Amino acid sequence: KAKFKDEFKQRTYKFALDVIGFMEQLPMEQTSKIISDQLLRSATSIGANVIEAQAASSRKDYINFFNYALKSANECKFWLGLLRDSDRGDKEAVNKLLRETTEIANILATSILTLKGKR
Repeated sequence: KAKFKDEFKQRTYKFALDVIGFMEQLPMEQTSKIISDQLLRSATSIGANVIEAQAASSRKDYINFFNYALKSANECKFWLGLLRDSDRGDKEAVNKLLRETTEIANILATSILTLKGKR
């Protein structure tokens, strides 16, 4: 369990780094800048909330941090989809990030259900 927690923390951290690297490739006109700012906030928020959960004072608090992380992952999917569908950024790179965001979101959702005892 502790090994999984560490690996998941590292995975969300790497995802944030991958998003930063991807953003460096985007054209820096106004629209891309605004969308990438939103993407950066949501992508870094996932890992930050996963780390915050580790210091949670209660089970309810822990679940709340995971809920915030899940919301941020879902938000990432929205911004990545916009970048892909508006032809900003490499489609293959976006799709790779979308797959990773979806996997992270699924892990978070499953964890939340497990923590709530609904699984």
